[in-house]
Amino acid sequence: MNETTHLSTQFDTDLERLRSKVLEMGGLVETQINLTTKAYTENNSETVLDILENDSDVNAFEKSIDGDCIHIIARRQPTASDLRLVMSISKMVTDLERSGDEVKKMAKSIRRIQERDVTVPKATLDIKHLAEAASSQIRNALDTFARLDANEARTVIGKDDALDKEFKAIIRQLITFMMEDPRTITTALDIITIARAIERVGDHAKNIAEQVIYIVEGRDIRHLADEN
Repeated sequence: MNETTHLSTQFDTDLERLRSKVLEMGGLVETQINLTTKAYTENNSETVLDILENDSDVNAFEKSIDGDCIHIIARRQPTASDLRLVMSISKMVTDLERSGDEVKKMAKSIRRIQERDVTVPKATLDIKHLAEAASSQIRNALDTFARLDANEARTVIGKDDALDKEFKAIIRQLITFMMEDPRTITTALDIITIARAIERVGDHAKNIAEQVIYIVEGRDIRHLADEN
């Protein structure tokens, strides 16, 4: 093996390690979403504390992967598709970290509800379904990244509208609930915060899928709908 081949092989190894860390980070975020949903539906305060304590793990992944991206660019000077991969990973990591922040918001709102020891409205089941949909979006977006599947990435993007509609339906339901019984306003507002956080997780999944298309096709499709 000559020196050029060795460097190329090492570069491929670095890129594969980078992709693996992104998928591991994404798996952690997905787990956090699922745990938060369970804490909400089962009124489990211990799980909420675990989620808040583990938020630093997501942040640590972001710092580590960002450092790897900088190292690869400085040492390997990637071009063309390899450079697109590294730059897109940097953006994906930001979306995953922000998803982790949204999960933290959810956990804090759940803790406030639990501390008040009140009965949550029937939107609970709708929140669970919304959260499961967002978690699935994150998982599917990461799967398209693992397989570099632009067609499936478009499927993920297309499902974001359905999640947005479900979020708006929950908001309408909660507004009606508050109007019928003003004593529930504080709790309902916390549930709105939870629903909003979940909806934003779906937005971040969409962003990740858009980056997959950029990696595979070299096309930046962000904001295209806004420009039409």
